[in-house]
Amino acid sequence: MLKEEHEVAVLGAPHNPAPPTSTVIHIRSETSVPDHVVWSLFNTLFMNPCCLGFIAFAYSVKSRDRKMVGDVTGAQAYASTAKCLNIWALILGILMTILLIVIPVLIFQAYG
Repeated sequence: MLKEEHEVAVLGAPHNPAPPTSTVIHIRSETSVPDHVVWSLFNTLFMNPCCLGFIAFAYSVKSRDRKMVGDVTGAQAYASTAKCLNIWALILGILMTILLIVIPVLIFQAYG
């Protein structure tokens, strides 16, 4: 006989007339919603074609506000818009920077 079986045989099964109860604990998982504030600030200061960086910064701040209030769905919606605007601001900013370098070089070579 195993030690546990012997203890159960000697002590007997518990005689509790009440049915066993269970406790359920709901733990809220903190969903991390990126608000893209740093990226928006970078685009506002350095890559701001058509004020897309500034608009993205405004949406990022709105996303952070919604996250602080506890509205995860609203925070995700604003963060998604901010991300899209940041992508477009970065692409257009890079294209404009390349064009501002390439066009003067081509003009200089045409007249040189």
